[in-house]
Amino acid sequence: MDGAKQKEYQAYVKQMTPAHSLPRQMGKAFLTGGVICALGQGIMNYAASLGADQETAGSICSLTLVLAAVLLTGFNVYPSIVKWGGAGALVPITGFANSVAAPAIEYKKEGQVFGIGCKIFTIAGPVILYGIFTSWLLGLIYWCFTMLG
Repeated sequence: MDGAKQKEYQAYVKQMTPAHSLPRQMGKAFLTGGVICALGQGIMNYAASLGADQETAGSICSLTLVLAAVLLTGFNVYPSIVKWGGAGALVPITGFANSVAAPAIEYKKEGQVFGIGCKIFTIAGPVILYGIFTSWLLGLIYWCFTMLG
């Protein structure tokens, strides 16, 4: 490429690349994650006020948040939340539910087996795999330390 075309291309890339402000992105992620966590705490408090013990209230909270995330993913609302809130929407349990539901919705036209069955864990599968492996590895390290005294 000659110099003029290179400069023109660089100008085009600069124009098309969205400008991101790290403090603004961090603030949005903090706010989004905080709202999700506050909703979860509200659900837990409500379940506890109905007489549920702490463990049952936590289970009710998890199930409610997963259901809400899947429904919002199905109605194409959760992707907008993720686009605005970034990691604040992807890190909590709602983000994991979204990562399972989104491929299932996207590939449903390919059928139950080759669409949903094969693609449902394309995003969440590595998280599950490495989460289990890391848990196993840390358990092994813990066991070794307890055997040494």
